[in-house]
Amino acid sequence: MRKKIFWSLIAATISFVIAHQFVIGQGRQATSPDLVARRNTLEAELQSIAIVERKLMIQMRDGKRMAADLYRPKDTSKKYPTVFVRTPYNFNFWDVRNRVVSDMTNQIEAVKRGYAIITMNERGHFFSEGNYDILGPPLTDGDDALTWIAKQDWSNGKVGTIGCSSTAEWQMAVAAQGNPAFAAMIPQGFGAGVGRVGGYYEQGNWYRGGAVQMLFIAWLYGEQNQVRPQFPPNTSQEDLIRASKSFDLAQQLPPVDWSKALRHLPVMDIMKAVDGPKGIFADEMPVATGGAMIKREPNDPAWYKGGLWHDNMKINVPGFWFMSWYDVSVGPNLAAFNHVRKTARADIAAQQYAVIAPTLHCAYKRATENTVVGERSMGDARLNYDELTWGWFDRFLKGEQNGLLEKMPKVRYFTMGINKWQGSDTWPPVGAQPMKLYFSSGGKANTGSGDGVLLAAAPASDAPDKFDYDPMNPVPSYGGNVCCTGNAVQGGSFDQRKMEERQDILVYSTEPLTEGIEVSGPIEVTLYVSSDAKDTDFTVKLIDVYPDGRAYNLDETIQRMRYRNGYDKPLAWMEAGKVYKVTLQPMVTSNFFETGHRIRIEISSSNFPRFDRNLNTGGKNYDETKGVIAHNAVHHSRQYPSEVKLTVVKK
Repeated sequence: MRKKIFWSLIAATISFVIAHQFVIGQGRQATSPDLVARRNTLEAELQSIAIVERKLMIQMRDGKRMAADLYRPKDTSKKYPTVFVRTPYNFNFWDVRNRVVSDMTNQIEAVKRGYAIITMNERGHFFSEGNYDILGPPLTDGDDALTWIAKQDWSNGKVGTIGCSSTAEWQMAVAAQGNPAFAAMIPQGFGAGVGRVGGYYEQGNWYRGGAVQMLFIAWLYGEQNQVRPQFPPNTSQEDLIRASKSFDLAQQLPPVDWSKALRHLPVMDIMKAVDGPKGIFADEMPVATGGAMIKREPNDPAWYKGGLWHDNMKINVPGFWFMSWYDVSVGPNLAAFNHVRKTARADIAAQQYAVIAPTLHCAYKRATENTVVGERSMGDARLNYDELTWGWFDRFLKGEQNGLLEKMPKVRYFTMGINKWQGSDTWPPVGAQPMKLYFSSGGKANTGSGDGVLLAAAPASDAPDKFDYDPMNPVPSYGGNVCCTGNAVQGGSFDQRKMEERQDILVYSTEPLTEGIEVSGPIEVTLYVSSDAKDTDFTVKLIDVYPDGRAYNLDETIQRMRYRNGYDKPLAWMEAGKVYKVTLQPMVTSNFFETGHRIRIEISSSNFPRFDRNLNTGGKNYDETKGVIAHNAVHHSRQYPSEVKLTVVKK
């Protein structure tokens, strides 16, 4: 009977297992003999110290079963706290990749330290049953998994969660459910789990300022898999383990050149154009919580029905929050951290800590003695993350009074420019004060050679800076605070001078600084703008300009003008010749502008494909194939005091 099940499954899935190595997705990759040898060595060590249970099928409240691998100490006379990792990614032991080897290293470390560690696939991925919906199952499945763990005879009833990106973003909303087993969490690079917090309506990194962050289109190509092979529900654990040696239900998708694919119009057909699987991006799938994601507005009710955490959901779990300056959503992440500190029970509010590193998405442990992010050196950005995370779990899952919290600042942040770690009890840091600079020019701020300046006072009269925004020729994304776009955007800090040769980029700089300034905290830009288009975008970048002219980007933001009055307000169209005030979603950083450096702001109307292009028509945008050129202007005067408000820390 087992052979019949096994071979019938192979026949049913043969078209899914053609080997490809691809940019986005979870297919098998070429395996080196060294990697296989390393895996086998780690497996032997695991088997020597742990009870290993792979392909456990844990039942959820609706009857669907999620696949999990469990590792726990061999001494069965004790009960153990549990480290819980929940992920959409492939952790099949037999699919030898660097990720699997890294996971095994963590499993060995956990067991040696006296923990059980369980890794579970999200619904609809690999051996886990059901269909994937980025917004639906996380609340119920995560909550059910915690309850299952706490009831096991080897469990001490306390569970801690850890993970970065997709292994982090589900944690906050589940923490808000109040499961008594949830004793501590370490969310890292968790922005895609933050829905609405304060004035941020990013809805899990889907939007910024009402514009679509295109990273999710590339990411979903390998994740939405509503039509997929699955094992029969009565397949035994033994047969599942045996089957996993041969295949693991991974999608085998061809590589995609996302630098070209994301240019396709209409946006809603991008997945179709690359022959990607149907799913929640653009299709009205029956499993979906609220229909196609690309068709939603930033405050659509569908965003509040699924697994995102919103600021009306109270968290009362000790949290160790990890962020990075060149990740996709450090602003909303910090807002979420601050919100929990303000709204949690007093004792739990005191148990919220944060680390902000100068790295790309989930690249904390890749910091070196000379950490280079893009083209800019951050110096020695290393931190002993293992000591911090295991110390955290020892405190909250084992109850050890190890002095960890007493010697840590509430916020440990890395200041670029002087390239050092600093600490504060608050964010922004203690002593932070606002400093305003005003935009000015003679009407020719276009390009880095223009006459745009940043001044301590608004100019008396208005000499607006004008530029044409052509959605068919958008400003290319060059570096930035981004992840997950395949080859379309390389994240990090890059010299922007070649970008500043474009006529559709306005450049405003201070004079060389006579003394250094630490900017640590939010950076808020308010513009007075006009356009002959019904709707358009305005983009902003914050730049550190070196004495030799190098201009390194720090953060970036965007505002779609139809949403300028608020995401919970009616759409607001522009009228030709009328000047509008708009405040963009705040940027955030920690950077020391050295003596002789300049503070610079770039303004344009596109940053593509970091954000989708506004076609300027006032239409839905996602279903349009043609745009119109917008003739845009930035005004600056006492009447129209366009400004940037920096957060400056004085020691």
